[in-house]
Amino acid sequence: MSVTLYQLDGCPFCEKVADRLDEVGVEYDSVWVDAMHSDRNEVKRVSGQRGVPVIVDEDRGITMSESDNILDLIDRTYA
Repeated sequence: MSVTLYQLDGCPFCEKVADRLDEVGVEYDSVWVDAMHSDRNEVKRVSGQRGVPVIVDEDRGITMSESDNILDLIDRTYA
């Protein structure tokens, strides 16, 4: 499985997503982004916006932002 989570250190929304991925046993790579929105070019490239968290599942062709949407995805797809 090729799942990547773009997250910011100390972001409570990112932590919720990471915790849920850990709970359901999904292995993922973390990409830690810069606190400055203007420096989040990689997030912009993959998702079209600079906010985090963003999850990318290359195997399923999914790129998603917004923590509540990601948590629903995790529950429906990986749990």
